[in-house]
Amino acid sequence: MKRFLKTGAVIAAAGSGERFGEKKQFKQLKKRPLLFHTLNPFLECTDIFEIVVVVPEENLELVSRELASYTSAKPVRAVAGGARRQDSVLNGCLALSDDVEIIAVHDAARPFVTSKLISATIAGCRNTDGCIAALPCKDTVKKVMNNQIQSTLNRNTIWLAQTPQTFHRDILIRALKQNMDATDEASMVETLGGKVAVTEGFSGNFKITTSEDWKLAEELIIA
Repeated sequence: MKRFLKTGAVIAAAGSGERFGEKKQFKQLKKRPLLFHTLNPFLECTDIFEIVVVVPEENLELVSRELASYTSAKPVRAVAGGARRQDSVLNGCLALSDDVEIIAVHDAARPFVTSKLISATIAGCRNTDGCIAALPCKDTVKKVMNNQIQSTLNRNTIWLAQTPQTFHRDILIRALKQNMDATDEASMVETLGGKVAVTEGFSGNFKITTSEDWKLAEELIIA
């Protein structure tokens, strides 16, 4: 029987909102800020024992007060983010308790994640360094440069990364400390030679990045 590994979560909510036009993580979605819709599945997930929310420094005091008003059986706290995403996620990882051995990283802008998917990425870490949620690609994929197709990729080998992205603590922290820019945590772990598995996500676990995404979220969200 394998030893139980305590799992914590880091919710990445430190973005400036430059592309969206405002800090969408704090924008009211129905009756609550987006961030708190995203937080709920992690509060409900029995495999998560501790949560750190990473926010812009100027929002830290307010978010900390709001989190303090939550009635939760598990510790939930906020910390300030850094200059880049990986700096912010690293701050969140280092704020977790020392006995946390598995860390699930999730985008605050994905409010429709489920406890089941969170648990699936945790389970996927049992025999490897990490496991991420991802979707198999359904479309034909073209590699394009200067508006010219360079090649057609085999879509059977293409997966579209989502979050949660869940890893053993040690390798994730080592990866985040690298001096490199990356769009997700898995790519950073990969550069260290880490083995990252995939568990199938779902299309509803989309990331809100545009006004159209926001309108869809408003249609789908349950207040």
